[in-house]
Amino acid sequence: MHARTVRAAFTLIELLVVIAIIAILVGLLLPAVQKVREAASRMKCQNNLKQIGLALHGYHDANESLPPGYFASGPYVDGSIDTAPGWAWGAYILPFLEQQNLYNQYNLTLPVQNSAAIQTIVNTFLCPSDITPSTAFAVTGSSWSALCSVAPSSYAACCGGGVSTTAATGNGTFYRNSHTRMTDITDGTSNTIFLEERAFANVQGTWVGAIAGGYCNQGLYNQDAVPGKLGQGAADLVLIHAGTNNSPTGRNLDDASSKHFVGSNFLYGDGSVHFIRNIASGSVDSTTLQAMGTIAGGEVLADDLTN
Repeated sequence: MHARTVRAAFTLIELLVVIAIIAILVGLLLPAVQKVREAASRMKCQNNLKQIGLALHGYHDANESLPPGYFASGPYVDGSIDTAPGWAWGAYILPFLEQQNLYNQYNLTLPVQNSAAIQTIVNTFLCPSDITPSTAFAVTGSSWSALCSVAPSSYAACCGGGVSTTAATGNGTFYRNSHTRMTDITDGTSNTIFLEERAFANVQGTWVGAIAGGYCNQGLYNQDAVPGKLGQGAADLVLIHAGTNNSPTGRNLDDASSKHFVGSNFLYGDGSVHFIRNIASGSVDSTTLQAMGTIAGGEVLADDLTN
């Protein structure tokens, strides 16, 4: 009886040892699996931006200019209440993304919110590492009332560098009623940012349009979210400045961000996609990134921001 008890005890110990070894192996393998999964997501994100880049160039070839950051028919006031009809860069390039049927459902002469099709999810505009909804999200007004629901986006078009220019009157490629030609980009397309990642998890943006009176609000996973605080004006729903990338402070509604490790993907004017490391506000790298957000600043770019 004693021998059986001893053998049972040893069997239990052996089982516990095996379980412990398995737990250690799982712990060692999990980070590797996560890295492989993230590498695949990052590559998919880069492919999304490359497709968007080809679509932008296709639009340019067909129209002799790039699409507007967003189209507004009235005089400029503040880039918030004066954005109607508001259709943005993403809507204009749909035919060049094999989304002609969706494009045909839009009437670009009417305000964005007049079309139910603006709720249609287009996966090309979503980074797989981002935390995005499976359905459209509500764009709210100043009283937090929902104005309409639109499709989410993990990307925003660059309106310029720094904060001295607004998203509505930028010095970059895309802004209010912009019709930038490649020849206008005297800094060179290989030195100029077209699109930036801006994680929907941090900032609730869209590719569809700038909703008049609407706000670009903080995302549900914004690490520095301020409860109950409204976001920024309607233009910021589709546009973004160049300056920081996953900056460690602030809500960063108007800055590049992603759910990748240590950086974000950027689409350049020549159609190439670059993974740029995290950049804090006020750094030397921030100054370089701001310069890359302009199309005719004449800056000499000596620093390499890529990982």
